[in-house]
Amino acid sequence: MNIPAELKYTKDHEWVKLDGNIATIGITAFAQSELGDIVYVEVETVGETMAQEEVFGSVEAVKTVSDLFLPMSGKIIEFNVALEANPELVNNDPYGEGWMVKVRVSNASEYDTLLDATAYAQEVH
Repeated sequence: MNIPAELKYTKDHEWVKLDGNIATIGITAFAQSELGDIVYVEVETVGETMAQEEVFGSVEAVKTVSDLFLPMSGKIIEFNVALEANPELVNNDPYGEGWMVKVRVSNASEYDTLLDATAYAQEVH
């Protein structure tokens, strides 16, 4: 299973890449494989400041809808608009073109509470 070592993870299967005070967030390869074919990603929280673990959107697959939980507190500054026309990017490239939101983090210390790749691998096995 693809679990990039340079990212951090949540038990809810989101991943985080922190670059300065900007966090890029998506769902893991495990999550997208469990959900199946992604048909829609809904994020209506751009511009909002939210707390860690709050629901920032949802992802819809053929058989189910799953909430997306924010791994770090902050202001959602961008949604990956490519997902509007091509939600399958989440299936095809969950750690690259399938990213979901960018957040200006308000508490960088929360990053240290997230799972590293090894700990996340133990969660999903």
